[in-house]
Amino acid sequence: MSKHLELGIKLYRQKRYEQAKKELLESGLHPHENPELAYYLGLTFTQLKEFSEAIPLFEYVILAHQNIFYIFQCRMVLGLIYSRTAQFRLAEIEFRNLIKLGVESAQVYTSLGFALFSQHQVEESITCLKKALELKPDYPGALNNLGYIYADEGINLKDAVDYCRKAVRVQPGNPVYLDSLGYALFKLGNLIDAKAYLRKALDISKGNREIAAHLKLVMDH
Repeated sequence: MSKHLELGIKLYRQKRYEQAKKELLESGLHPHENPELAYYLGLTFTQLKEFSEAIPLFEYVILAHQNIFYIFQCRMVLGLIYSRTAQFRLAEIEFRNLIKLGVESAQVYTSLGFALFSQHQVEESITCLKKALELKPDYPGALNNLGYIYADEGINLKDAVDYCRKAVRVQPGNPVYLDSLGYALFKLGNLIDAKAYLRKALDISKGNREIAAHLKLVMDH
């Protein structure tokens, strides 16, 4: 292993991403000929939100790396990148591939559920999120997403609030979960508590347009 590659990996693990990128690019190796370099460079680009640079590196690792752990990780990160960049059909494909490969985890089913909901496939999205909670009953992402979908679709609003409350209990400072709880409470008709949670969410995540839109919706009632 080259010294630049070794140092780049060390810097990545220390979350010093700009320095890691510099060392990895100066390794003297070509990332499409070295799966380990491609893997860590892809992760570094992802942390720096340079997604267009990361995607081909992960695709190469999936084809070239011998270690199944790296392949699983690359598919997972690719799916998350596609979700983050609103390429939900591509995200769905990656998460389905992971499940086909035997990766049954709350994170995978939650991520697949989100990708499906974003494509208006509500029923299958709910099925995936319930599967995630079977695997890990206190998984906050699944709790939050299921509660939000129930609220948004008007499905059993009491359960919607309960799911969102559970997510907030696990991560009380997460603005996304506070937003979902506020929105669910609004849909249930509890405007006072809805305002309180949405204001708290917006205080934590100032400038968040979705949270601001939910708060305006409540304030207008």
